[in-house]
Amino acid sequence: MTNYLEGIWPLQPWQLVVWTLIVTHITIASVTIFLHRAQAHNSVKLHPLVSHFFRFWLWLTTGMVTRQWVAIHRKHHAKCETEEDPHSPQTRGIRKVLLEGSELYRAESINQQTLQQYGKGTPDDWLERHVYTRHPFAGIMLLLLINIMLFGPLGLTIFAVQMLWIPIWAAGVINGIGHFWGYRNFETVDASRNIVPWGVLIGGEELHNNHHAYAASARLSNKWWELDIGWVYIRLLSAFGLARVRSVAPRAESRADQHGLDMETVRAIVRNRFHILKLYGHQVVKPVLRAERGSLDHQSYRKLYRRLRRWMTREDVQLDAYDNQVLATALEQNQTLETVYRFKQRLKELWIRSAETPALRLHWLQQWCAEAERTGIAVLAEFSGYLKGYRVYSV
Repeated sequence: MTNYLEGIWPLQPWQLVVWTLIVTHITIASVTIFLHRAQAHNSVKLHPLVSHFFRFWLWLTTGMVTRQWVAIHRKHHAKCETEEDPHSPQTRGIRKVLLEGSELYRAESINQQTLQQYGKGTPDDWLERHVYTRHPFAGIMLLLLINIMLFGPLGLTIFAVQMLWIPIWAAGVINGIGHFWGYRNFETVDASRNIVPWGVLIGGEELHNNHHAYAASARLSNKWWELDIGWVYIRLLSAFGLARVRSVAPRAESRADQHGLDMETVRAIVRNRFHILKLYGHQVVKPVLRAERGSLDHQSYRKLYRRLRRWMTREDVQLDAYDNQVLATALEQNQTLETVYRFKQRLKELWIRSAETPALRLHWLQQWCAEAERTGIAVLAEFSGYLKGYRVYSV
């Protein structure tokens, strides 16, 4: 009787906790490496044995279908923060996505238009058609039996944790908090955030703003202190010939010995436009706002400053008619603020001019820098110098 209650693999309580963390972490790794980076964005090519292990593990532990997950995620990028986004907290509310993220996923997974438009290129072999896609819940039932057989009644608790792991961390935390709270390394037009510097429990997916800035990158970390555990696993697989990285986000730097603009500078700025916008906010807009505080009404300045700082530095903020009027009035009353804001809008035209030749883009950037240096605004002139030395390099 004792053996029956304990299962065929009796473990101490702490060992059961460790086991649960291990198996749930494998699930997270399967989602971030296989579903997200390899399938949805094609940023890493996995060995067939590794790829099939991940497919089997996800079928066993989540019941998710590769084509459905990939299609929903690609649609999220294509329609981000709009009414068509399957799980944006900006349009559906943070409470809805946090608590009902898995329900939103299931609702979108039966949308045939989504699957047809965004689900191309996913596995379509015999196993996928006749087992994984046709019987997605069979794996979950098999997992339940395995847990009970191994650990007895305690296997039900482990099974429950496994069933809740992805809905909580992926459908809730990443899709919800990842577009609501956190810090931003890049000024993307969506509301993506990096949640915490270290997120072993989420496999690197917590670096969500980094991902939206460089969706095709196999590496999600950007700062030296950010840990992308999924990237660590990819590097290990690559070392054993089990994975091949196709693309990574470049690193950026400004070289002090570079005094003139060239085609390489233009390519670097266009490729890293979200980084440039972030830097412009920090190095130009914010210093000017601090310096100009004396020109605004003292009592109301603090509140207005917070609003202006957000409106003039963030790319994901949508202003209504009243906000636009307040911003226009503030810019009209302060020539320096108006100038740095106007130069930011002009700088953004550089990557809008995709139809122009590289030579015309270079000429336009040279003109922007020359005019910025003639404004007499020190931080704007310094930023022009920074752009002249801007380069990217891969690591």
